[in-house]
Amino acid sequence: MRNLLFVALLFASTVGFAQDVKITKGDFTFLNGQKELNVEFDYSHIKVKKENLTNDEYVALRTKELNEKDKGNGDIWKKKWKAAPEMIWTPKFLELMAKTYGKEKDVTVNEGLTSAKYTLIVDVVWLYPGWDAGIMKQPAKVSTVLRFVETANKKNVLMEMEAYEAPGSQFGSNFSDESRIGEGFAKTAKTLGKMIIKKLK
Repeated sequence: MRNLLFVALLFASTVGFAQDVKITKGDFTFLNGQKELNVEFDYSHIKVKKENLTNDEYVALRTKELNEKDKGNGDIWKKKWKAAPEMIWTPKFLELMAKTYGKEKDVTVNEGLTSAKYTLIVDVVWLYPGWDAGIMKQPAKVSTVLRFVETANKKNVLMEMEAYEAPGSQFGSNFSDESRIGEGFAKTAKTLGKMIIKKLK
């Protein structure tokens, strides 16, 4: 009985949750026939954890906490956190968009595609780092607002959707906040890519 309870708890702690997506404007029809999709990322509106800390507030608090536990560790974490958007989060999103929508529809998906007619703006609005204590864990969560705009006129929003709490979970242990959050970006891109494929069929 104890073994069954242990397995059930372990399973519950590792299973990811479905992502809630709400379309607030438009549809995907404008993407028909397109062979390029430009992508831009906006990390300026981030709030962190249930307390809705600003990114600066969270970095200062977490750096202090980690330095108090182990001198210098907080400063090391701060460098990793600041590098994460460019080194982990953006690449994870682009990789999964390319593997889903890009591969299925023969579309190049990347940053800096100024020749693309449309641009996807990934506005990152909320992050929850999650935690990993070995046996028990809590997945990271990523919330974004996804806007498809004309590249030449970014005020023209053709479609907008809100993607809530994409789970950043992996099998096995993952003790890196930045990596767990990266899996949330991957989940967001995978969900979006599959949605586009389904709607354009």
